[in-house]
Amino acid sequence: MTDADLDRSYTALCEALAAVGETQAPLLLSMLSLSLMSRFDHADEVLPLIANAQKQCSAGGGNGP
Repeated sequence: MTDADLDRSYTALCEALAAVGETQAPLLLSMLSLSLMSRFDHADEVLPLIANAQKQCSAGGGNGP
């Protein structure tokens, strides 16, 4: 994915989160996550991504892309 594609995708995600509102944002993120995870062949490909995101959030690094 190019930087432009990543920016476009991130912008669409931000807009979708704003559209559904704070209450529904966790549901949207869960649905999107499951949809994206289903594109992988094995859990071993997904589990490190989950661990990395959790680590970044725990360290306070979840404030941006």
